[in-house]
Amino acid sequence: MRQTSAKPDGGKHPPRRETTHPMQSTGTLRGIAAMLLACAFFGCMDALLKTLAGHYPPAQVMALRGLTALPLVCLYVAWRREAAGVFNRRLRWRLHLLRAALNMAMLMLFVHGLKTLGLAEAYTLTFIAPLLMVLIAVPMLGESIHARHWVAIGLGFAGVVIALRPEQGAFLSMGAIAILVAAVCYALSNMLGRLISRTEPSAALVFWTTAGMAVGGSLLAAPQWVPVRSEHAWMLAGLALSGFLGQLAIAEAFRHGQAAAIAPFEYSALAWALLLDWLFWQAVPDAWTLGGGALIVASGLWLARSEAARSARGKRQPASPATRSSS
Repeated sequence: MRQTSAKPDGGKHPPRRETTHPMQSTGTLRGIAAMLLACAFFGCMDALLKTLAGHYPPAQVMALRGLTALPLVCLYVAWRREAAGVFNRRLRWRLHLLRAALNMAMLMLFVHGLKTLGLAEAYTLTFIAPLLMVLIAVPMLGESIHARHWVAIGLGFAGVVIALRPEQGAFLSMGAIAILVAAVCYALSNMLGRLISRTEPSAALVFWTTAGMAVGGSLLAAPQWVPVRSEHAWMLAGLALSGFLGQLAIAEAFRHGQAAAIAPFEYSALAWALLLDWLFWQAVPDAWTLGGGALIVASGLWLARSEAARSARGKRQPASPATRSSS
Protein backbone atom coordinates (compact mmCIF):
# COMPACT_ATOMS: atom_id res chain seq x y z
CA MET A 1 0.00 0.00 0.00
CA ARG A 2 1.46 3.32 -1.11
CA GLN A 3 1.42 6.13 1.42
CA THR A 4 2.44 9.76 1.15
CA SER A 5 2.87 11.72 4.35
CA ALA A 6 3.65 15.40 4.97
CA LYS A 7 5.53 17.01 7.81
CA PRO A 8 3.26 18.47 10.50
CA ASP A 9 4.50 22.02 10.00
CA GLY A 10 1.82 23.40 7.74
CA GLY A 11 3.49 22.13 4.60
CA LYS A 12 6.64 24.28 4.79
CA HIS A 13 8.81 21.31 3.99
CA PRO A 14 8.23 19.06 0.99
CA PRO A 15 6.38 15.82 1.64
CA ARG A 16 8.40 12.73 2.26
CA ARG A 17 9.15 10.59 -0.71
CA GLU A 18 6.50 8.01 -1.58
CA THR A 19 7.43 4.55 -0.42
CA THR A 20 6.24 1.14 -1.40
CA HIS A 21 5.05 -1.16 1.36
CA PRO A 22 6.96 -4.48 1.37
CA MET A 23 3.67 -6.39 1.34
CA GLN A 24 2.68 -4.66 -1.91
CA SER A 25 6.02 -5.60 -3.55
CA THR A 26 5.57 -9.20 -2.42
CA GLY A 27 2.03 -9.25 -3.80
CA THR A 28 3.16 -7.84 -7.15
CA LEU A 29 5.96 -10.39 -7.44
CA ARG A 30 3.49 -13.14 -6.63
CA GLY A 31 1.13 -11.74 -9.26
CA ILE A 32 3.90 -11.66 -11.88
CA ALA A 33 4.79 -15.29 -11.12
CA ALA A 34 1.13 -16.26 -11.46
CA MET A 35 0.87 -14.43 -14.81
CA LEU A 36 3.97 -16.22 -16.14
CA LEU A 37 2.44 -19.52 -15.01
CA ALA A 38 -0.89 -18.65 -16.65
CA CYS A 39 0.85 -17.94 -19.97
CA ALA A 40 2.60 -21.32 -19.73
CA PHE A 41 -0.72 -23.12 -19.14
CA PHE A 42 -2.45 -21.29 -21.98
CA GLY A 43 0.51 -22.02 -24.27
CA CYS A 44 0.12 -25.74 -23.56
CA MET A 45 -3.63 -25.49 -24.14
CA ASP A 46 -3.15 -23.80 -27.51
CA ALA A 47 -0.54 -26.38 -28.53
CA LEU A 48 -3.12 -29.10 -27.80
CA LEU A 49 -5.74 -27.15 -29.78
CA LYS A 50 -3.36 -26.96 -32.73
CA THR A 51 -2.72 -30.72 -32.54
CA LEU A 52 -6.43 -31.55 -32.31
CA ALA A 53 -7.16 -29.20 -35.22
CA GLY A 54 -5.34 -31.65 -37.46
CA HIS A 55 -7.88 -34.39 -36.63
CA TYR A 56 -11.23 -32.65 -35.99
CA PRO A 57 -13.22 -29.73 -37.46
CA PRO A 58 -12.82 -26.35 -35.68
CA ALA A 59 -16.38 -26.45 -34.29
CA GLN A 60 -15.77 -29.89 -32.78
CA VAL A 61 -12.47 -28.76 -31.25
CA MET A 62 -14.37 -25.88 -29.64
CA ALA A 63 -17.04 -28.28 -28.37
CA LEU A 64 -14.41 -30.61 -26.90
CA ARG A 65 -12.75 -27.63 -25.23
CA GLY A 66 -16.04 -26.68 -23.56
CA LEU A 67 -17.20 -30.19 -22.73
CA THR A 68 -13.94 -31.17 -21.06
CA ALA A 69 -13.68 -27.94 -19.06
CA LEU A 70 -17.30 -27.73 -17.90
CA PRO A 71 -17.06 -30.37 -15.11
CA LEU A 72 -14.05 -28.58 -13.62
CA VAL A 73 -15.84 -25.23 -13.81
CA CYS A 74 -18.90 -26.72 -12.07
CA LEU A 75 -16.72 -28.09 -9.28
CA TYR A 76 -15.05 -24.70 -8.91
CA VAL A 77 -18.41 -22.88 -8.71
CA ALA A 78 -19.64 -25.39 -6.10
CA TRP A 79 -16.43 -25.04 -4.08
CA ARG A 80 -16.72 -21.25 -4.11
CA ARG A 81 -20.44 -21.54 -3.28
CA GLU A 82 -21.35 -19.13 -6.07
CA ALA A 83 -24.13 -21.14 -7.71
CA ALA A 84 -26.71 -18.53 -6.66
CA GLY A 85 -24.85 -15.84 -8.57
CA VAL A 86 -24.32 -18.04 -11.62
CA PHE A 87 -28.00 -19.00 -11.98
CA ASN A 88 -29.51 -15.70 -10.89
CA ARG A 89 -32.60 -14.75 -12.89
CA ARG A 90 -31.44 -11.14 -12.98
CA LEU A 91 -28.38 -11.94 -15.08
CA ARG A 92 -28.12 -9.91 -18.26
CA TRP A 93 -28.75 -12.85 -20.55
CA ARG A 94 -28.52 -10.93 -23.81
CA LEU A 95 -25.01 -9.78 -22.98
CA HIS A 96 -24.04 -13.30 -21.88
CA LEU A 97 -25.39 -14.76 -25.13
CA LEU A 98 -23.58 -12.15 -27.20
CA ARG A 99 -20.33 -12.80 -25.31
CA ALA A 100 -20.74 -16.55 -25.73
CA ALA A 101 -21.25 -16.09 -29.49
CA LEU A 102 -18.13 -13.92 -29.71
CA ASN A 103 -16.09 -16.49 -27.77
CA MET A 104 -17.34 -19.29 -30.02
CA ALA A 105 -16.41 -17.33 -33.14
CA MET A 106 -13.06 -16.42 -31.63
CA LEU A 107 -12.11 -20.00 -30.77
CA MET A 108 -13.26 -21.47 -34.11
CA LEU A 109 -11.34 -18.82 -36.07
CA PHE A 110 -8.27 -19.28 -33.87
CA VAL A 111 -8.33 -23.06 -34.36
CA HIS A 112 -8.81 -22.58 -38.11
CA GLY A 113 -5.81 -20.25 -38.22
CA LEU A 114 -3.66 -22.72 -36.27
CA LYS A 115 -4.07 -25.24 -39.08
CA THR A 116 -1.76 -23.18 -41.28
CA LEU A 117 0.14 -20.93 -38.84
CA GLY A 118 2.55 -21.70 -36.04
CA LEU A 119 1.78 -20.74 -32.47
CA ALA A 120 4.29 -17.88 -32.53
CA GLU A 121 2.78 -16.44 -35.73
CA ALA A 122 -0.74 -16.71 -34.32
CA TYR A 123 0.23 -15.15 -30.99
CA THR A 124 1.97 -12.27 -32.74
CA LEU A 125 -1.25 -11.34 -34.55
CA THR A 126 -3.48 -11.79 -31.49
CA PHE A 127 -1.33 -9.34 -29.50
CA ILE A 128 -3.15 -6.57 -31.39
CA ALA A 129 -6.20 -7.30 -29.19
CA PRO A 130 -5.14 -5.11 -26.20
CA LEU A 131 -4.73 -2.16 -28.56
CA LEU A 132 -8.12 -2.87 -30.15
CA MET A 133 -9.66 -2.83 -26.67
CA VAL A 134 -8.51 0.77 -26.26
CA LEU A 135 -10.53 1.70 -29.35
CA ILE A 136 -13.57 -0.38 -28.38
CA ALA A 137 -13.66 1.03 -24.84
CA VAL A 138 -14.50 4.49 -26.23
CA PRO A 139 -18.03 3.74 -27.54
CA MET A 140 -18.77 0.76 -25.26
CA LEU A 141 -17.51 1.97 -21.87
CA GLY A 142 -17.37 5.71 -22.44
CA GLU A 143 -13.61 5.89 -21.85
CA SER A 144 -11.48 8.62 -23.42
CA ILE A 145 -8.61 8.10 -25.84
CA HIS A 146 -5.46 10.21 -25.75
CA ALA A 147 -2.52 10.90 -28.04
CA ARG A 148 -0.39 8.16 -26.47
CA HIS A 149 -3.14 5.65 -27.23
CA TRP A 150 -3.16 6.63 -30.90
CA VAL A 151 0.63 6.30 -31.07
CA ALA A 152 0.53 2.81 -29.53
CA ILE A 153 -2.35 1.73 -31.78
CA GLY A 154 -0.56 3.03 -34.88
CA LEU A 155 2.66 1.20 -33.97
CA GLY A 156 0.70 -1.96 -33.20
CA PHE A 157 -1.06 -1.97 -36.54
CA ALA A 158 2.26 -1.31 -38.29
CA GLY A 159 3.60 -4.39 -36.51
CA VAL A 160 0.65 -6.44 -37.78
CA VAL A 161 1.33 -5.33 -41.36
CA ILE A 162 4.98 -6.36 -40.99
CA ALA A 163 4.07 -9.72 -39.42
CA LEU A 164 1.62 -10.40 -42.29
CA ARG A 165 4.57 -10.20 -44.71
CA PRO A 166 3.86 -7.39 -47.17
CA GLU A 167 4.32 -9.64 -50.17
CA GLN A 168 1.71 -10.25 -52.82
CA GLY A 169 1.14 -13.94 -52.12
CA ALA A 170 1.40 -14.04 -48.32
CA PHE A 171 -0.37 -10.86 -47.27
CA LEU A 172 -3.87 -12.32 -47.78
CA SER A 173 -3.24 -15.62 -46.00
CA MET A 174 -6.59 -17.02 -44.87
CA GLY A 175 -5.04 -18.33 -41.68
CA ALA A 176 -3.69 -14.89 -40.79
CA ILE A 177 -7.02 -13.23 -41.55
CA ALA A 178 -8.82 -15.79 -39.36
CA ILE A 179 -6.46 -15.02 -36.46
CA LEU A 180 -6.95 -11.26 -36.86
CA VAL A 181 -10.74 -11.59 -36.85
CA ALA A 182 -10.39 -13.86 -33.80
CA ALA A 183 -8.41 -11.06 -32.11
CA VAL A 184 -11.27 -8.62 -32.83
CA CYS A 185 -13.77 -11.08 -31.32
CA TYR A 186 -11.50 -11.53 -28.30
CA ALA A 187 -11.27 -7.77 -27.76
CA LEU A 188 -15.05 -7.36 -28.03
CA SER A 189 -15.59 -10.29 -25.65
CA ASN A 190 -13.25 -8.77 -23.07
CA MET A 191 -15.02 -5.43 -23.24
CA LEU A 192 -18.38 -7.15 -22.77
CA GLY A 193 -16.87 -9.03 -19.84
CA ARG A 194 -15.86 -5.75 -18.21
CA LEU A 195 -19.36 -4.43 -18.77
CA ILE A 196 -21.04 -7.52 -17.30
CA SER A 197 -18.64 -7.76 -14.33
CA ARG A 198 -19.86 -4.40 -13.04
CA THR A 199 -23.01 -6.10 -11.77
CA GLU A 200 -22.32 -9.85 -11.89
CA PRO A 201 -19.73 -12.22 -10.36
CA SER A 202 -16.78 -13.50 -12.39
CA ALA A 203 -17.96 -17.07 -11.80
CA ALA A 204 -21.02 -16.33 -13.95
CA LEU A 205 -18.78 -15.15 -16.78
CA VAL A 206 -16.60 -18.26 -16.66
CA PHE A 207 -19.49 -20.70 -16.34
CA TRP A 208 -21.68 -19.33 -19.13
CA THR A 209 -18.74 -18.85 -21.48
CA THR A 210 -17.70 -22.49 -20.98
CA ALA A 211 -21.29 -23.71 -21.24
CA GLY A 212 -21.72 -21.74 -24.46
CA MET A 213 -18.68 -23.40 -26.01
CA ALA A 214 -19.88 -26.85 -24.92
CA VAL A 215 -23.51 -26.53 -26.06
CA GLY A 216 -23.06 -24.20 -29.05
CA GLY A 217 -19.99 -26.05 -30.30
CA SER A 218 -21.75 -29.41 -30.04
CA LEU A 219 -24.74 -28.14 -32.05
CA LEU A 220 -22.52 -26.64 -34.75
CA ALA A 221 -20.29 -29.72 -34.95
CA ALA A 222 -23.08 -32.32 -34.84
CA PRO A 223 -23.61 -32.61 -38.65
CA GLN A 224 -19.91 -33.38 -39.26
CA TRP A 225 -18.98 -34.90 -35.90
CA VAL A 226 -15.88 -37.09 -36.10
CA PRO A 227 -15.64 -39.94 -33.57
CA VAL A 228 -13.08 -39.08 -30.91
CA ARG A 229 -10.09 -41.42 -30.97
CA SER A 230 -9.16 -43.16 -27.74
CA GLU A 231 -5.50 -42.19 -28.16
CA HIS A 232 -6.56 -38.53 -27.91
CA ALA A 233 -8.03 -38.95 -24.42
CA TRP A 234 -4.85 -37.64 -22.76
CA MET A 235 -4.96 -34.57 -25.01
CA LEU A 236 -8.53 -33.82 -23.97
CA ALA A 237 -7.62 -34.22 -20.31
CA GLY A 238 -4.64 -31.92 -20.81
CA LEU A 239 -6.85 -29.43 -22.66
CA ALA A 240 -9.31 -29.26 -19.76
CA LEU A 241 -6.64 -29.09 -17.06
CA SER A 242 -4.38 -26.53 -18.75
CA GLY A 243 -7.29 -24.22 -19.60
CA PHE A 244 -8.74 -24.45 -16.09
CA LEU A 245 -5.39 -23.91 -14.34
CA GLY A 246 -4.65 -21.02 -16.68
CA GLN A 247 -7.89 -19.32 -15.67
CA LEU A 248 -7.12 -19.80 -11.98
CA ALA A 249 -3.56 -18.51 -12.40
CA ILE A 250 -4.59 -15.36 -14.26
CA ALA A 251 -7.26 -14.62 -11.64
CA GLU A 252 -4.62 -15.13 -8.93
CA ALA A 253 -2.25 -12.80 -10.76
CA PHE A 254 -4.60 -9.81 -10.74
CA ARG A 255 -5.84 -10.56 -7.22
CA HIS A 256 -2.43 -10.08 -5.59
CA GLY A 257 -0.63 -7.42 -7.59
CA GLN A 258 -1.04 -4.16 -9.45
CA ALA A 259 -2.64 -4.69 -12.85
CA ALA A 260 -0.34 -2.14 -14.51
CA ALA A 261 2.73 -4.06 -13.31
CA ILE A 262 1.40 -7.52 -14.14
CA ALA A 263 -0.38 -7.08 -17.49
CA PRO A 264 2.82 -6.56 -19.57
CA PHE A 265 4.03 -10.03 -18.59
CA GLU A 266 1.20 -11.48 -20.67
CA TYR A 267 3.55 -10.97 -23.61
CA SER A 268 5.69 -13.80 -22.20
CA ALA A 269 3.20 -16.04 -24.02
CA LEU A 270 5.21 -15.39 -27.18
CA ALA A 271 8.28 -17.03 -25.60
CA TRP A 272 6.22 -20.12 -24.76
CA ALA A 273 4.85 -20.18 -28.31
CA LEU A 274 8.37 -20.05 -29.77
CA LEU A 275 9.49 -22.89 -27.47
CA LEU A 276 6.46 -25.10 -28.19
CA ASP A 277 6.73 -24.50 -31.95
CA TRP A 278 10.36 -25.58 -31.86
CA LEU A 279 9.79 -28.60 -29.57
CA PHE A 280 6.77 -30.15 -31.30
CA TRP A 281 6.83 -28.89 -34.88
CA GLN A 282 10.48 -27.91 -35.36
CA ALA A 283 9.22 -24.55 -36.62
CA VAL A 284 10.98 -21.22 -36.22
CA PRO A 285 9.24 -17.95 -37.21
CA ASP A 286 10.85 -15.85 -39.93
CA ALA A 287 12.20 -12.31 -39.65
CA TRP A 288 8.86 -10.73 -40.68
CA THR A 289 7.01 -12.39 -37.80
CA LEU A 290 9.71 -11.61 -35.26
CA GLY A 291 10.05 -8.00 -36.40
CA GLY A 292 6.31 -7.36 -36.43
CA GLY A 293 5.88 -9.12 -33.10
CA ALA A 294 8.62 -6.99 -31.53
CA LEU A 295 6.88 -3.81 -32.69
CA ILE A 296 3.46 -4.95 -31.40
CA VAL A 297 4.90 -5.99 -28.03
CA ALA A 298 6.89 -2.75 -27.74
CA SER A 299 3.78 -0.64 -28.41
CA GLY A 300 1.78 -2.57 -25.81
CA LEU A 301 4.53 -2.31 -23.21
CA TRP A 302 4.98 1.40 -23.86
CA LEU A 303 1.25 2.00 -23.46
CA ALA A 304 1.12 -0.05 -20.24
CA ARG A 305 4.13 1.85 -18.86
CA SER A 306 2.69 5.26 -19.73
CA GLU A 307 -0.67 4.36 -18.16
CA ALA A 308 1.08 3.15 -15.00
CA ALA A 309 3.10 6.38 -14.78
CA ARG A 310 -0.03 8.48 -15.29
CA SER A 311 -1.87 6.55 -12.57
CA ALA A 312 1.07 6.95 -10.18
CA ARG A 313 1.17 10.71 -10.79
CA GLY A 314 -2.54 10.91 -10.00
CA LYS A 315 -1.98 9.11 -6.69
CA ARG A 316 0.91 11.42 -5.78
CA GLN A 317 -1.12 14.62 -6.17
CA PRO A 318 -0.40 16.69 -3.01
CA ALA A 319 -3.28 17.46 -0.70
CA SER A 320 -4.66 20.99 -0.65
CA PRO A 321 -3.39 23.37 2.07
CA ALA A 322 -6.75 23.26 3.83
CA THR A 323 -6.69 19.49 3.91
CA ARG A 324 -3.13 19.45 5.23
CA SER A 325 -3.78 21.93 7.98
CA SER A 326 -6.84 20.05 9.15
CA SER A 327 -5.06 16.71 9.35
